[in-house]
Amino acid sequence: MISGSKMRLDRLCRAFVLALAFCAVPAWAAFDLPELMTLLAKQKSGEARFTEQRFVHGLEGPLDASGTLSFDAPDKLVRRTLSPRVETMAVEGNTLTLSRGGRNRTLALDSMPELLGLVEAMRGTLTGDGATLQRYFRSTVSGSAAKWTLDLAPLDSRLAAQVRSMRISGRASDVLGLEMEFVGGDRSVMNITPGAAGPGPAPAPAGAPGRTTP
Repeated sequence: MISGSKMRLDRLCRAFVLALAFCAVPAWAAFDLPELMTLLAKQKSGEARFTEQRFVHGLEGPLDASGTLSFDAPDKLVRRTLSPRVETMAVEGNTLTLSRGGRNRTLALDSMPELLGLVEAMRGTLTGDGATLQRYFRSTVSGSAAKWTLDLAPLDSRLAAQVRSMRISGRASDVLGLEMEFVGGDRSVMNITPGAAGPGPAPAPAGAPGRTTP
């Protein structure tokens, strides 16, 4: 009798442990691309500062740049570089406008598939547009809402001929970093500080090294 009671108790304990494990797995595994996109989509607009280092094959040190980023859902993204020279890249819908030295150039994004993929990677992430990301990239999400990483591998052959991979990292609904590896060995690392963009640093004088301190 006692032996049977102990056996039933053991079975009950095991069943309870298995039930807890079964319930815990979905909570851990639930943080995937759809959940990340839902989290990011809560932020309809934003501004941030950025510092960027571009490591170019054959150059001894990185090429530095800094400036501001802003976006407004669903499709407006502006990157304003303040150092080493002032220039702006503004995207809205299918239109890309480049501004430098008082001159503007307007292009259709769909005429440049390689650039379109890069723009959609950032725009899709910032606005939580998972469908667009999956159209251009194979995506892998790791981490949790508190600290996540989104790895993107290009699906388009024209983009893949230039960009090997992209890694976007963040915390909750904030995007904090963007790393890109290019075919041929070049690499860029961008650190993003969310919040009011502000006026930013003064542009570097002509001929001065365009280096900033991240």
